[in-house]
Amino acid sequence: MKLCILSRDADNYSTSRLVEAARKRGHDVTVTDTLKFSILLEQEQPALFYDGAAMDPCDAVIPRIGASITFYGLAVLRQFEQMGVYCANGSSAISRSRDKLQAIQILSRHDIGIPPTAFVREKNEILPAIKRVGGTPVIIKLLEGTQGVGVILAESEKVAKAIIETLHSARQNVLIQKFVAESRGRDVRAFVVGDRVVAAMRRLAEEGEFRSNVHQGGKTEKVVLDKQHVETAVRAAQILGLNIAGVDMLESNEGPQVMEVNSSPGLEGIEGITEIDVANAVIRHVEDAVQFPRVDLKQRLRLNAGYGVVEFHVHGLPELEGKKLRETNLSACGIHVMSIRRKQVDYPNPTGDARIETGDTLLCYGDLRTLRAMLPRNHKPKPERKPRPKATGQPDQFD
Repeated sequence: MKLCILSRDADNYSTSRLVEAARKRGHDVTVTDTLKFSILLEQEQPALFYDGAAMDPCDAVIPRIGASITFYGLAVLRQFEQMGVYCANGSSAISRSRDKLQAIQILSRHDIGIPPTAFVREKNEILPAIKRVGGTPVIIKLLEGTQGVGVILAESEKVAKAIIETLHSARQNVLIQKFVAESRGRDVRAFVVGDRVVAAMRRLAEEGEFRSNVHQGGKTEKVVLDKQHVETAVRAAQILGLNIAGVDMLESNEGPQVMEVNSSPGLEGIEGITEIDVANAVIRHVEDAVQFPRVDLKQRLRLNAGYGVVEFHVHGLPELEGKKLRETNLSACGIHVMSIRRKQVDYPNPTGDARIETGDTLLCYGDLRTLRAMLPRNHKPKPERKPRPKATGQPDQFD
């Protein structure tokens, strides 16, 4: 397999470790400076040039795009996507994660722990916003800050208001976030690859500092995450669409709370403290993804006119409730049930003996007119409120 790593620094620890891991597994790998690409847009012929020459074809791209070149880096990554090259993290997912406000907005509609957060611009809304997140002390975050820079702890309303007004006057957008006192000076980072956490560490701030970032002098220690932290990390990465992510979480009394999801997490700190070969896990994931790329069913299958993928909650549907799949007319009508969710657990590819119960959620593919005719006119899907762990088995009744 021919791999391309987008990185401005080939000697960077993370980049060099990925190169080492790829070569150990027999791959041809090249490090390319993101800013040396140029983009050509022609009808049905998207193309990339590198250092003045046409870019050689490759099988996959691993982006290591720094925050300072996000706009151009995403443009280059989108071009690879248009050329049909697999990207370990997609351009849209990186864009979502880089925008702190957008990322937390997306996470907020799911049952993912996040610190209460407010975003305002009007001066007279600052104090009400502080009260909405639980009062002082509060964390004030610059939307464009990285590595702990632009994160301020304000102990009083007066100080918080003055800081926010000053930043607003400098045309800076800020988030107002609840300060989780029990997690002061520490957080955990889970390194997610695909659908699992491959390594984790706790970051501890130096004396007198509330920010635990290593770049702010923090120290690290190995940690074994409990099931709730693992599920939260994997779900947060998946919700934002990232295959490779560093998920930073506070250890609050209410459970894990996601602070940030990093699309280009560094390897040095976490490999050093855990002694886990994270780079190898990344390369193995890319291998699998290139061989069996993911398909967006809702986008791909809608290409067939009149067909699509829908998800609906089973309630008040006597023709389905209490019946086995084979006893319904779904299959006869050309409707395939791809998954049944029950009590927040997904059971993929259910057999004909699987029984549908009131409260289940069905994910189906089939004729949209038939699906619409099945449902009452005022039927609405039940909003998702809990994590959805994968089922470890599939008993007939999903007991």
